[in-house]
Amino acid sequence: MLWKCQAVLDQRKEFVRLARQGGISIQELCRRFGISRDTGHRLLKRYEESGEAGLEDRSRRPSTSPRRTDPLIEEKVLEVRDRHPAWGGRKIARRLTDMGLTDVPSPSTINEILRRNGRINPVEARKHQKFIRFQYENPNDLWQMDFKGHFPMAAGRCHPLTVLDDHSRYALGLRACENEKKETVQDQLVSIFQRYGLPARILADNGSPWGCCGNPLETYTSLEVWLMLLGVRLIHGRPLHPQTQGKDERFHRTLKIELLQSRRFDSIQECQKAFDGWLHVYNDERPHEALGLSTPSSRYRASLKSFPEAIPLPEYYESDVVRRVKKDGCICFKGNILKISQAFAGYNVAFRPTQTEGVWDVYFAGIAVAYADLRDSDPIVQSVRHVSEQVSDMSPV
Repeated sequence: MLWKCQAVLDQRKEFVRLARQGGISIQELCRRFGISRDTGHRLLKRYEESGEAGLEDRSRRPSTSPRRTDPLIEEKVLEVRDRHPAWGGRKIARRLTDMGLTDVPSPSTINEILRRNGRINPVEARKHQKFIRFQYENPNDLWQMDFKGHFPMAAGRCHPLTVLDDHSRYALGLRACENEKKETVQDQLVSIFQRYGLPARILADNGSPWGCCGNPLETYTSLEVWLMLLGVRLIHGRPLHPQTQGKDERFHRTLKIELLQSRRFDSIQECQKAFDGWLHVYNDERPHEALGLSTPSSRYRASLKSFPEAIPLPEYYESDVVRRVKKDGCICFKGNILKISQAFAGYNVAFRPTQTEGVWDVYFAGIAVAYADLRDSDPIVQSVRHVSEQVSDMSPV
């Protein structure tokens, strides 16, 4: 996988940041980024010698602005605000500090500068309240995934696929897709997994292609089965509760405000180019309210679990009773025809007895997917739906 999806300089910065965090060997990180070990070590050496400037192809203006006079700081405040019209005093103050400015004004002073220069709408100045937040303890414990509503282009429509780390709010993927099909999502996830490794869980809603909303006869999808084979558990938000995926929903709102509502695009390629540029700002520059005004990239670490070259087949215990799922999603077990799910067609599942005589748990790749009650003449098979019990926040970012 060559340098792609983001500008080359942003890719180099991300590689250096992940490499300096440790935990993953340089060889493995180079493999994920599709570069040679020599190139990886050369980038690290250039960074150690010259910082981020050493990663550029040619000299550019430095991103830091040390020791400005007061009029220049005010000019810098307005410059940041004009680049990011949705940012307020707190974000701008943090961003100026991160850029290396000294004597940065307080957020209230910055808001006064913005007000004085006609950059603040008084109606926007009233929403400040505390939120009760839930987040997973570590990066890659949970990712949130969803499609933002599609929007028209000059030719066709763009369906933005978003993937967000729950702990750090780091946006692992913002991909411009031509459709919302399973094959499209799986291709995009492969490239994300190759870069960042595998999470423990992914949270998604109940819609297609990861959910079976609208099909009461099916509980699992082929995309979900693929994730199970990788050891990634897909969990679903409760129906009609979009706040369960509050962080991704809020990310969508920020994307709309800061990029989409002011742009028109001609093609998928133009969308992706704009997404890549904005994603770098969101991850690496934009202070995040829920992170104490730190950036998402300062909180994120790549997963130690790498994407495998070959998808493993499920393995079971010797004591398991193993059956192959047929094309129609059915299996034969103890003289009964049991419907599991067509998503498992062609794969083996395992039956394990419970403490209740005649009741069996059904496992696939180490995950309980159903239970079978054979005590009556009409057997009952009930799928085990993995639904999130946590309510994520929709706090300001």
